[in-house]
Formats: sequence, C-alpha cells, structure tokens
Amino acid sequence: MSSLALLPSQKPPETREGAARVPPESLIYDWNQVEAPPRPPQPFGLIDETLRDGIQSPSATNPSLEDKLELIELMQAIGVDAVNLGMPCASPRALADVVAMSRHIQARRLTLTPAVAARTVLSDVEKVIDAVQQGGMPLTLYVFIGASSLRQWAEGWSLDFLASASAHTIGFAVREGLEVAFVTEDTSRSSPEILDRLFRTALGQGARRLVLCDTVGHATPAGARALVRWTRQLIASTGCPGQVEWHGHNDRGLGLDNALAALSAGADRLQACGLGVGERVGNTAMDVLLLNLKLLGWYTHDLSRLADYTRKVSEALRIPIPFNHPLSGEDAFRTGTGVHAAALIKALGRGGGRLADHLYSSVPAQEFGREQRIEVGFMSGLSNVRFWLQSRGLPSDEALCQEVLCWAKERDSLPREEEILQVVETHRRRRQSAG
Repeated sequence: MSSLALLPSQKPPETREGAARVPPESLIYDWNQVEAPPRPPQPFGLIDETLRDGIQSPSATNPSLEDKLELIELMQAIGVDAVNLGMPCASPRALADVVAMSRHIQARRLTLTPAVAARTVLSDVEKVIDAVQQGGMPLTLYVFIGASSLRQWAEGWSLDFLASASAHTIGFAVREGLEVAFVTEDTSRSSPEILDRLFRTALGQGARRLVLCDTVGHATPAGARALVRWTRQLIASTGCPGQVEWHGHNDRGLGLDNALAALSAGADRLQACGLGVGERVGNTAMDVLLLNLKLLGWYTHDLSRLADYTRKVSEALRIPIPFNHPLSGEDAFRTGTGVHAAALIKALGRGGGRLADHLYSSVPAQEFGREQRIEVGFMSGLSNVRFWLQSRGLPSDEALCQEVLCWAKERDSLPREEEILQVVETHRRRRQSAG
C-alpha cells in the first residue's frame, strides 16, 4: 500500500520550527483513572503458552525448531518470565524440541523459566523426567486434569478418581524433584466442593501453583475475580505455600478483561499466547495483554520489540495477523482519511512524533515498535497527497496534487505506491510534451 511513516526525526513538509513542545499526556483528560482499579499489590509474572496451547489451534502450524528458538528470544526481549515449551509426551519430535529449547535457554543464559505440560498420567511425567535429564536443566511441570461435573459426567469419572490420580501423579513428580503446577481444566465451571477437594489434595502432595482455567471462555470479569479470591483464601487456610495462575480463553471475547480482573484480584501469574492463538477462538492475547499492562502503568519492561514478537508468531505458526488487530494489525496506525491526515501532519510539526502518536490513537506507536502512517486513497484530501509527494522528494504543485487526488478518489481501495508513482510519471511526461 502507498504509505508514509511519520518518524520522530522526520520534519513534515512546509511546517515551521519553534512551536512549543507540549507533552501530549498533559492534554488528555483520562476518564479511565476516575474509577481505576488499584495497581496489583502482589508481584506478578507472565508465562507464554504459544508453543503449547497456541499450536493446539486447528489452524496453526507446528513451528520449526529454528522458529521456536527465535520466538523464545523474543519472549525474553518483551520481558515474559516463563515459557511453556510443549508436551514432551506428544511425540518424539516434541520431546526433542523441548530438550533443544532447554539447552538453548541455558547456552544463551536467558532468564526465562522453562515449563512443560503433561496429563495426570505417570508415563507423561516420565517423559518430562527424560527431558530434564537430556536438557540438563529443571522444568516446571504443569500437570492437568478435567475437573467440572460436566467433564466428569462425559468421561465417566468420579471425584474420588480425580483426587486419587492427581495425588499419585503429583506425588511422583515431586519425589522426582519437579516443581509442579496443578491445572484443573474447566475450573471456571467447577463447584467449590470439587475444587476444594482437588486443590487441597494437590497442595498436600507438594504442588506449588494452582492454575485456574477458563477452558471454554465461560468466565466474566466478575467470575474471574470471585474464583481467584476464593482460591487465595483456600490456599491461606491450608497453611501450604501456593500461588495462583489464570489461564483464559476468548470464546466470549472477554479474554483480556478476565486476565486483568484475575490480576487485580490477586493472581500471581497470567498465561497468554501470542496473537491470542489457541483452541477454538483462542486464548488471552499476550501482545494485547502486555500493551494494556504497559498503558496501565503495571508493566515497566521495554516493549519496543513487541511488534517483532507478534510478527514472528504469525510467521512461525502461519497464522495471519488480522488487519484490525490491536498494535500489530496493518491498519492499527495508518489513515487514508483527509481530516485525520491533516491533523497528524500538524501534530508532527507542533509536537513531533509523540504528539502525532496520541492524536488519533490511544496507543503510542513508537513505544511498541510501530509508527503512524498516512495513505492516499478515496477518503483522502490534498494534505495526504502533498505530504506523500514532498516526503519522497517529488514535485507537489497544485495541478499534480489535484490529479493524484482525483485519480485516487475514483478507486474503490487504496492504491499501491507504484500505482501512484505511475500517475506522477504520466503527469510529468504530459507536461514535458506540452512544454
């Protein structure tokens, strides 16, 4: 597409220097702060599930090992503190990849804590032990089992069976030296009686994390808060050390809202996947979660490589980025509308890239590795065309600008850059012939 990146160092055409530089934040009244939730008092972490739950999407491709290693590096770059490397029991390749990724984390001295997943089955845990021995570094084991009455009815399980299988598997893993997180599938639709029995069993066997799963995206923010608070009270009543994690899906479009609600209610760690990929409509999107945590002031890590991370997730899993996806979508920071473009150009002249970033966006593009872009199209005005031409060192006389604008307005979609340049060249040749 034809476009112009408004870079911080780039001066807009035909603007004067000397205008007062005003911090854009001082010009914004933020209603979000009127009834804003308090900053979470507890330190919290983030675990990236892209290489486990993310690749369970029916539309995802299992990335090559090279792509997985590059993704791990980018997870480190955006400040994620843990990564689920997959399920070693799934296949020989899955085991080999977990071992290779573990070795990479060690060799590169990354601060990421590696984790893996397994069913509450001893043979699954034995594969995890193999991965630890071959990879040469500890792995946190996320061992999962279905919990809700609905799941029990479908599977023909009893609560006694679930408690016994959980105790047996967790006890074995802990004795083998593994740190264990206990994952109850469909937690958000499980009764307190079921969860009380299973959680006390897991903590008693040495599990140190309880993962609350909104497996089918059933929860609302109110439900997420209630579940997290109830679980924290249960842990406190046992006297056992334990932390709470939240794992959310996006079936009702509430993945982000639920994650933030869980965090404000006391969750110690949030799970998410790049671009929100995963089963059905996917998981909480790690990139959108980080974006909002940063804008809330709850996350201080540099996120200038966040767009690189989402692009790599898209490339590695062969999942296209929706054009309107927050932050990373093609349309996130571009406009072809005349009145918007004119205002952006003025903002660039008066306050630089930071003011332009805030004028028609709630997200400061530069802070997250993106930039504002101006297009020429059927909704454009002369400001779009003039700026587009001048920034490329091309003539921008009135006749040419009017010709390009009239041509663009006759189209049903935004033209490509080479198409606009062809109009410019045709105009030049016609003037030469006339001269």
